Order: sequence, then C-alpha cells, then structure tokens
Amino acid sequence: MPSDSPTELASLRQRIDELDRRLIATLAERIQVCHEVARIKEHSDTPIIQPERVRSVISSRRQHAIDAGIDPDFAEDVMRVVLAETHRIEVAGRRTDAAPEKSALRDNRQGTPTDIHTALDTVATRIDHVVVAVDDLATAVKHFTEKLGFHLQATDHDQPGIAALVAGGVTLVLVSPEAGSEVAAYLAEHGPGIHHIAIEVLNAEYARHALSEITDTTPLVDDAHGHEQFFTVRDADSGVQLGYIARTGHRVGVATQNILAAFKFAR
Repeated sequence: MPSDSPTELASLRQRIDELDRRLIATLAERIQVCHEVARIKEHSDTPIIQPERVRSVISSRRQHAIDAGIDPDFAEDVMRVVLAETHRIEVAGRRTDAAPEKSALRDNRQGTPTDIHTALDTVATRIDHVVVAVDDLATAVKHFTEKLGFHLQATDHDQPGIAALVAGGVTLVLVSPEAGSEVAAYLAEHGPGIHHIAIEVLNAEYARHALSEITDTTPLVDDAHGHEQFFTVRDADSGVQLGYIARTGHRVGVATQNILAAFKFAR
C-alpha cells in the first residue's frame, strides 16, 4: 500500500465533501426555480402534475446519465426523489397551514433534538421492493396490471410462480405456490398478503451484525449478480417479515432466488 494513501484518502474525501456542497447548492437552486414555477401555476389553470412533462424529464435525464457514464437507473431514482419534492412544494404552497419546523438533528420521542442514530439509520436508504404472497399468480398479475397501473418486469431468472411488477420507481413482487413448497406451506398457514418488505441498505453484513444483537436474523444470502440479503423472523402481530438488501453488483432487477430463500425462514 502506498505510504501516502491516508493523505490521498483525506484529499479525496475533501473533494467529495466539496462536491456534495455543490450538489446541495444546485438542488437548492433547482428548488428555488420550482417555487417560481409553483407561483406561476397558482395563478393559472396549469395542473400541478403533468404526466407528459414527468415522462420527458425521466427519459431525458436517463440519457444524460448514459452520456455521463453513470447508471441511468440510479439517475432515475434520484430524479424521482427530486420530482416528488418539487411536486410537494407546489401542493404545500397552496395550503393555508404553516409548515412544521424541522431540525437538522434527529428528534427522539420526547421531541428533544438529538444526534443519536441507530446503526440502521446509518445504512438504510429506501424500500427496494415489497413481496406479496398470492394464491393465483395470473389473476393477481391481471389485477395489478389492468386495474392498478403496474406492468411486468423481467426478473433475473425465469422462475415459475414469481412475477415482478413495476410502476415508476415502485416494485412489487408476487409469489404463488408454483414457486415452491415453502411458498405453498406459507400460504396454507397464513394466507395471501404482504410477505416481506425489502429495505435497501448500503452494507448488508453491517446491517445484519447490528440487528442480530437485538433480534433474530437469517444468515446472509447472495447470488451471482451481487444481491446480498438477509431477513428477520416474521412478526406474528403484524404478519410482516423484513428483508435487507445490498446491491453490490450490476442492477439486474429482482433476485428471485433470494426471495424464495425468505420463505424458508418466514414460518
């Protein structure tokens, strides 16, 4: 290892800190423009959400990402978060109640500002997908696609009894008895409904180590695509199991083998 590596690392971190400041400044400038857009819309008949404009923004920013050499799916995720905030601003501007005050620090249950975070606070980023157990896959797919606006997405394996459905940045995974005996046994005992919610984390092993100190967790499972995942035990009161996934490889959608592994631990 080069002798100057600590110095080089510190320098790179300083660059990252500066880039993050510039990124936040750019976001602040974009938000300010959105405030101006909201002011104009407020005095016109222009609707807050214009689907064609949203589709155009997502498509063009994906192309910008490709041109810049970064993952377009990642860029789309970022843009959807930005769009959600700008739409919230437009709606909030039409409300009569005052916006709540928020601290830069996390508030505890007593409402006292604190900077104490749990290990999961540090690494959890978003809900990656939700897995739903169904009795009849074809009927469920028809319901979600024809009545709820979702469409089918390819999975990493052509696994019978599993269908991934997407709408924008939201992913649902339907799993039926055809996927295996564990799924059939789960449905026989618990019936259809949400099986588990998968939370994306920065580091699955770190999250597992932190949570295993306070609750039961499964071993870490992974696949050739770089999905690292573990699960907690199904909660009898809510009927929900949580999964934690780190995408350390290329973005290849839903990891069907990992999902089936979750059913082994759910009962």
